Amino acid sequence: MSKTNSDDRGTTRFFVTYSGVKLPFNLVNELQAKEVENRNTYFRGHFDTQDRLTGFDKLAYNEVELMHRYKYHDNGKLRQAEITDIDGEVTVLDFDAA
Repeated sequence: MSKTNSDDRGTTRFFVTYSGVKLPFNLVNELQAKEVENRNTYFRGHFDTQDRLTGFDKLAYNEVELMHRYKYHDNGKLRQAEITDIDGEVTVLDFDAA
């Protein structure tokens, strides 16, 4: 498992892609940090101390193409997803605790 510390975003790990269509996305095919040096496209995931995905960046040619940031209710359910696309457009989705 490739892990590095990241400022206030928790632990950072790297992935090839994601699966599913529900939020939060499920990042899959983990890479070691050194494996991303020669990749054109990959996902940089951020995880909290409970190993929940708090956000990710999709990178292509060292440029961020897509960003997701997640917040959770106390019961562990997704509370909010903030999605920023390549054009800088931000979409915020709020979810109830159920």
